[in-house]
Amino acid sequence: MADTLEAQSKPTDDPLTPHPDTLVVIGNRHIRRGQLNHAVPNILQLQRRIRRYNADHDVPHGDIVALALDTWLRAKGYPPDLTPPQAEAP
Repeated sequence: MADTLEAQSKPTDDPLTPHPDTLVVIGNRHIRRGQLNHAVPNILQLQRRIRRYNADHDVPHGDIVALALDTWLRAKGYPPDLTPPQAEAP
């Protein structure tokens, strides 16, 4: 299992570098998306900071959140299973 996790999450020199698989997913505008709603501390000014990053880099708000969370979760040892589910046999 450790080998599988290692293969999915190769570390880079910069821990904030998005995983290549994540960049492919983010770049695919035809991929299904879902809403992610969580209360976060206002003092962190996350919404304002996301808007500023969007204005500076033209990255959609949802992509900023997806990249940040995916990078953090991978770093903590929780990579996604990006293999599509197999269709069940009739």
